[in-house]
Amino acid sequence: MEKLFEFGKTVSGSTFTDREKETTKLISNFNYGVNTFIVSPRRWGKTSLVKKVKGLTENKNLKVVYLDVQRCRNKEEFCERLASAVLTQTANKMEEWMENAKDFLSRFSIGVNANPDPMGEMSLKLQLSPKERSLEDLLQLPERIAQRKNLRIVVCIDEFQQIGNYTDSLQFQTELRSVWQHHELTSYCLFGSRKHMMEALFDDDTKPFYKFGDIMYLQRIPANYWIKYITDKFKQEEKQITRNQALWIVERVDGNSSYVQQLSWYVFQRTTRKVSDGILNEALRELIEQCNDIFETKTDDLTAYQMNFLRAIADGHHTGLSSAEIIQKYHLGSSANVSIIKKSLTDKDLILTEDKEIFLSDPVMGLWLQLDL
Repeated sequence: MEKLFEFGKTVSGSTFTDREKETTKLISNFNYGVNTFIVSPRRWGKTSLVKKVKGLTENKNLKVVYLDVQRCRNKEEFCERLASAVLTQTANKMEEWMENAKDFLSRFSIGVNANPDPMGEMSLKLQLSPKERSLEDLLQLPERIAQRKNLRIVVCIDEFQQIGNYTDSLQFQTELRSVWQHHELTSYCLFGSRKHMMEALFDDDTKPFYKFGDIMYLQRIPANYWIKYITDKFKQEEKQITRNQALWIVERVDGNSSYVQQLSWYVFQRTTRKVSDGILNEALRELIEQCNDIFETKTDDLTAYQMNFLRAIADGHHTGLSSAEIIQKYHLGSSANVSIIKKSLTDKDLILTEDKEIFLSDPVMGLWLQLDL
């Protein structure tokens, strides 16, 4: 049976909605070899967008390689993950990519992980020696394979902001840029779930990746797309939800793509024939309760000042948080303290800034802060 609403993972097919302009732009960038950075808050559909475009553009002359580097703790693991993904995803069968590994990485000791990783792919284990020269070989691998096979490659790296946490991060960024900028048959699509860290990598003119490629800032999917999507899904199963009720779902979670799908599903499950206000409120409470443990963990080590700052945002104060009125009402200490709080919560990825306004990174956390569970 076809899924109506999908959340908690990348979406595809009929559960992928809108992103028409972004899809068209990314297809063009992939086809013409333009490096791309995708920046947006968490759960806005970056990975789903990239995987959709991967499916639309791949052919015998263009290979799109996807890898997630969230668990890579250092540059050695990053390069190993990159090489493994490139070798396995540019070959049609195991014998071919093992042969490529021997051809291109003859100086490495290569092992095979027989169990598929969480993405369902086979992976390689490489022994790096000598260390520094080996890393450059791995970074050159996509271009060398593209040249040998007479094709173009797009390497898509998810959670790319993780390189900002490496011990020698700036040096590694310089190494990446110095190699990748000379690739003619390989382009890169870099994206991640921590908006402020991604912006720090690409928007800072003192950093190596400044102006390395086209930057795409994903915007919220417009409410009218979501309204049609939700009402059509309910109608498909002979259930009734009004446009205003669908809009209520979108607005409660601030248009966050994953949460719109999740809350819609909770409403759908409770509906026998027609959605009521009671059903909407019950579904919303379930969503908040589902996130309770996560939010408690995220806020467990916060100071009273930091929690008060989050509550101020949850109450709808997105500007003027350094004003005397807000400081006094929410017990924030002083304007200087507000600046310190803002930086700390941004670094923890709990808040983000859009057009000089401050928002919670997770809109459901705002509901949680206001609800006495």
